[in-house]
Amino acid sequence: MRVSSSSFQHDTPISGTYAFCVPDPDTHATFAPNRNPEVRWFELPEGTRSVAIVCHDPVAPTMPDTVNQVGREVPPELPRADFFHWVLVDLDPAMGGIDEGSCSDGVVPRGKVPEAPFGRHGLNDYTGWFAGDPDMDGEYYGYDGPCPPWNDSLVHQYVFTLYALDVERLDVDGGFTGTDVRTAVEGHVLDTASMSGTYTLNPRLRE
Repeated sequence: MRVSSSSFQHDTPISGTYAFCVPDPDTHATFAPNRNPEVRWFELPEGTRSVAIVCHDPVAPTMPDTVNQVGREVPPELPRADFFHWVLVDLDPAMGGIDEGSCSDGVVPRGKVPEAPFGRHGLNDYTGWFAGDPDMDGEYYGYDGPCPPWNDSLVHQYVFTLYALDVERLDVDGGFTGTDVRTAVEGHVLDTASMSGTYTLNPRLRE
């Protein structure tokens, strides 16, 4: 099983086209085009009945009070955790992939609707990040791209993992999450493939 994308190359920087935020000289960050990248899969194993996609950032800071603070950087040794940016299940293997911008095209304050153009979208972790924000609070379904803290000392990595599954419908419902999908695929994975890209808003690291 293989995965590829014409939107970015493996282990290279991701364009702001596919990000939630891009750098801004006055406000540090501003909304970006937020288009989902193209994703293509090949050589699925025999017996594949559906494909699932999970995109996560494995180095998201776990202490919000340290992020986006003028005059300081988030230290690399700060505890980190997964932050899910895209959870999509029940894809027809015969599709062969997903076109750029077909699941997300622009930032939607308060989040996108649950309905997906194909398959089923789960919640991404902007749902929790914006909880309580009067302008952004909501349920964020589908793809929302990178927006790491603009003062983070680490370049962030975005891992797109595809699962070839032996079930047509994964056993998750409602506002399911990336963690829910990781649990639900256990015992149903025929093969996996992944690719990753990098992104930062820190001006020092972008030079």
